[in-house]
Amino acid sequence: MKETKDKLIFKVSLLSISIFLMMAPQISSALPLMYHAFPGVSTAGVETLSTVPNFGIIVGLLISPFLVRFWGQKPTILVGLVITMLAGTFPMYSSVYMLILVSRFLIGLGIGLFNSLAVSLIPEFYKSNEEELASMIGFQNVMSSIGAALASFMVSYLVTISWHAAFAIYFLVIPVLILFTFFVPLKKKEPVVQQKNKNKQHINGPVILISILMFFIFMFYMPMSFALPSLIVNEKLGTSSSAALLSGISTLVGIPMGASFGFFFKKLHDKIFPVGFGLVTVGFILVSVASNMIFLFFAVLVLGFGFGLGVPYMYNWLDWAAPEDSINLGTTVVLVLVNIGCFISPTVVDAILGLVNGTSSRQIMLISAAAFAIIFIYSVIHYINVHRQKLARE
Repeated sequence: MKETKDKLIFKVSLLSISIFLMMAPQISSALPLMYHAFPGVSTAGVETLSTVPNFGIIVGLLISPFLVRFWGQKPTILVGLVITMLAGTFPMYSSVYMLILVSRFLIGLGIGLFNSLAVSLIPEFYKSNEEELASMIGFQNVMSSIGAALASFMVSYLVTISWHAAFAIYFLVIPVLILFTFFVPLKKKEPVVQQKNKNKQHINGPVILISILMFFIFMFYMPMSFALPSLIVNEKLGTSSSAALLSGISTLVGIPMGASFGFFFKKLHDKIFPVGFGLVTVGFILVSVASNMIFLFFAVLVLGFGFGLGVPYMYNWLDWAAPEDSINLGTTVVLVLVNIGCFISPTVVDAILGLVNGTSSRQIMLISAAAFAIIFIYSVIHYINVHRQKLARE
C-alpha cells in the first residue's frame, strides 16, 4: 500500500474525481442565452437548472454509503462517473425544459455518489503523516479548482456556438473514468467496512460545528456563480462569454493556493482560518463596487485567494476532528449541508435582498460580504481560543 500511495499516477488518479465536484454550476454563464429558450418558463425556473444539481448531490450523498456497503468504494465511484457523463451531456441533444431539469438533477446524483469519497479516501491512505495529509487535501482542492476553471474556459468558447454546446464540458468524465479504473486499486468489498459496522459510526461536536460553518460559507459564496454573470451583463461590464472567462481565471487562483496549502498550514496552522475568510470578505466588498473588468478581475483574485486558503483548512480540520472510524460519515454530513446551502442560496439571498429593499447584483455581493464578515469574526475568536488552549497545554 505504501508503494502504491507514493506513485504520481496513483495520486493523480485518486484526485482526478475531484475535478467534477465544482463543475455542475459552471454552465451558469450560459443562462442569459437560455432565458428565451423555454417559452412559459420563468427566469427563476431557468436559474434552477444551475442549482438543482446540488439537490441531486444531496440525494447521492445519502445513497452512497449504502452502495459502498454492498458494492464497495470503487464500483460506486465508477457508477457515479458514468451517470455524471450521460446526464451531463443530455442537454446537448434536448430542448425540453423538464427533461433537462431531470438530467441536471441526475448529474448531481452522479456526483453525489463519489463526492464524500473524493475527500474521505485521502485520509485512508495518508492520515499517518499530518503534513502529507494537509498537502493532499490541498491538492484535492486544486483538482476541484482545475475542473471548475477548465469548465469555465470551455464554456466561454462553447456559448459562442450555442447554449446546447456548453454541456459538452461533461465529456471530461471519459479520461477520469479511465484513470480511476486502471490506477486506483480499491478492493470491491473491503473487510474494514464490515469491522467498522460493529462500532456504529457517529459524529461529534466539531463535525456539527464544521458542517454549520460550511453550510453558511457555501450558501453565501454561491452568488459568485449565479449573480456574477448578471452583474457583468446588467452593469455592461462585459458579455456572457467574458463572464465565463473571468470565472475560469478567478478559479485558477485557487490552484496555486491549494497546491501550497501544505506549506501555509505548516507555517500558519490555525491562522489560515481568519486570513482566508478575511480575504473572502474583502473580495466580496471589492466585487460589489467594481466599475470595470480590470477592477473586477482584481477583486475576484482576492476573493479566490482567500477561498483557496479557507476551504481546504475546513476539510483538514474535519479530517483530524472527526471520530477515527467515522470520517466518511462526517464528510457526508458536511457535504450534505454544503449542498443544501448551495441549493437554497438563491432563495435565501433573494429573501434577504427583499428585506433590505435591494434590487441589484451589487447588493447581493454586499450581502455575501456581510455574511463573511461574521464568519471572519468567528474565525478570529476560534483562533484565539485554540491558541490559548495550546499555551495551556504547554
